[in-house]
Amino acid sequence: MLERFYPDHEQASAYEIDYETLYKKGFRGIIYDIDNTLVPHGAPADERAVALFERLRGIGYQTLLLSNNKEPRVKSFSDSVGSRYIFKAGKPARGGYLKAMEKMGTTPENTLFVGDQLFTDVWGAKKAGIETYLTKPIHPKEEIQIVLKRYLERIVLFFYHRRAQS
Repeated sequence: MLERFYPDHEQASAYEIDYETLYKKGFRGIIYDIDNTLVPHGAPADERAVALFERLRGIGYQTLLLSNNKEPRVKSFSDSVGSRYIFKAGKPARGGYLKAMEKMGTTPENTLFVGDQLFTDVWGAKKAGIETYLTKPIHPKEEIQIVLKRYLERIVLFFYHRRAQS
């Protein structure tokens, strides 16, 4: 039952994923969460985020920021990194992910999702058939509802890691 929340991959940071190798494997689109995946919650795009999106464009990727946040937050970040976006995405519902792929011209088979939360980011992407990367949160300061979800995530990840070791 918990398997529906299991990520396909774990990575310490979105900035450490080997995007070049994934492109060679046929991936063409990447959907990102913003807060605590690319920058601390509520922070503007920094030099590292801008450089990552420039690198991804250079490789040939389509990118899209998928956030449950309001448009001013998402648009500001999007303008800084030069990516498409969807705000108030309704994650973990499939609709935002499907709309993201439509905007990028990609399919579940050639799209990746990168995010820091199991119950919104990973679960939603998996429901849409997208390969997932779970990253560690960038910063420990989070909204209370996310802090509560982190306790449940630890339980799911305990069983995920136990299964991976067997």
